[in-house]
Amino acid sequence: MKIEEAIKQGRFGSNFHKAVVNLIYTSNWLRDAHTEIFKRYGILSQHFNALRIIKGRHPKPVSAGEIKDVLLDKASDVTRLLDKLVKQGYVKRQLCEFNRRKMDITITPKGLQLLEELEAPLSAFYQDLSTRLSAEDALALSDLLDKVRR
Repeated sequence: MKIEEAIKQGRFGSNFHKAVVNLIYTSNWLRDAHTEIFKRYGILSQHFNALRIIKGRHPKPVSAGEIKDVLLDKASDVTRLLDKLVKQGYVKRQLCEFNRRKMDITITPKGLQLLEELEAPLSAFYQDLSTRLSAEDALALSDLLDKVRR
């Protein structure tokens, strides 16, 4: 569906305005689709993102600051995100043995299992996208989005 139809607006101030509105609308659409998947597992997309970051360093620990540096949602409260993941048993937090002011965060077997369980529904989501975009389209879109942020 074209953005004009989706938001019932026929005219935009410019093609740049239309592109930004479409980007925001599509970003929210993608967020909502992911939210539906993650909700079934009792987590948010920010939790998933943090788990993937922590898993990327596994078995080595990662600090909250290192997680915050690479989180997709920079506005996230990392401490609260980690508190929930600890409470659910997906990550473990302990004092760094070399720097007592720093916390070491590691993923638990339960956290690794959750990420494994999420692979199938996320793969299905990306497979569905591949019915609308070719791999070349997806790469071109990604390149254009990179260009917007330069």
